Amino acid sequence: MKVGIIGGSGYVGGELLRLLLSHPQVEVTTVISRKNAGEYVFTVHPNLRGATQLRFLPLNLSHIAKNCDLVFMATPHGSSVNLVPKLLEMGLRVIDMSADFRLKNPADYVKWYGWEHTHPELLKEAVYGSTELHRQEIKNASLIACPGCMAIATILGLAPMVKAEVIEKHRIVVDAKIGSSGAGSNPSLSSHHPERFGGVRPYKTVGHRHIAEIEQELNLLANEPLTISFSPHAVNIVRGILSTIHVFLTKPLTTKEIWKIYRSQYQEEPFVRLVRYKKGPYRLPDPKVVMGTNFCDIGFELDPHANRLVILSAVDNIMKGAAGQGVQCLNVILGVDEKTGLESMGFHPM
Repeated sequence: MKVGIIGGSGYVGGELLRLLLSHPQVEVTTVISRKNAGEYVFTVHPNLRGATQLRFLPLNLSHIAKNCDLVFMATPHGSSVNLVPKLLEMGLRVIDMSADFRLKNPADYVKWYGWEHTHPELLKEAVYGSTELHRQEIKNASLIACPGCMAIATILGLAPMVKAEVIEKHRIVVDAKIGSSGAGSNPSLSSHHPERFGGVRPYKTVGHRHIAEIEQELNLLANEPLTISFSPHAVNIVRGILSTIHVFLTKPLTTKEIWKIYRSQYQEEPFVRLVRYKKGPYRLPDPKVVMGTNFCDIGFELDPHANRLVILSAVDNIMKGAAGQGVQCLNVILGVDEKTGLESMGFHPM
């Protein structure tokens, strides 16, 4: 399959290139970047030096139509909404890494993103790109909207418990910690090294936009609408997310019963690992362990004192939280093993 990347100069674009350049079923033909047009790809992504001689190109729809079968959109939120319809009209399939087609209700874009969606007719057509929840729909989709990074970590952590109907639907509290790469490659004062280093900074502590897609996807599994309370923190790492989720049980459960709930949903999933060990320093999920991989590690602890279950879900925000998930969706479309191009293990120590 001939693949193009629009927005290839950012962190997600670079990670897509790293994965796709060695993918046995893919030829990367086109990498678009207005800002870096004419430059070799490896000048922006130095880890790709020696791996490709591709240059960034300016946006040219006719060139894309002639040279691509599928396009990854790795552009900022709000940038793909008017471009994707043109790509679809040309017969291309699109995997969009932005939030522009994740939500089904057009009114949610006004509420959570502050702008009115200009192509609401495509929201029903778009498939939410979580293979664990929408594998069959992804196979034949023309437009796939990949999840937000903190959203996918939270959704995968919660989905089995919501589906089993054993937790209170309106007392779900999520504390997400994310590395600096989650802010993207364009610097700001808050992402400036002297400001960010050494800190644990809460931001958008109420009303974070990822709440919309978390509730949307989990409501598909619930017998009644649920409510997510979500607060993120910027922490002193480059890559990775740890989502700590507090839920309250509607009936007593043993550790064995909770294991059974998670295994029933994830035992066949190639990129979900259940982590709860009694030895070693990494007894529960830790973003450090999944860095550079497409794994989501999920663990839990029971708190009988408060009738609480603490769920921990760790992902690499640029991999399972973005590019890795996108390539996993591509593999579903291609009909190949979902692990193709994604089988690298993490590094230790890191």
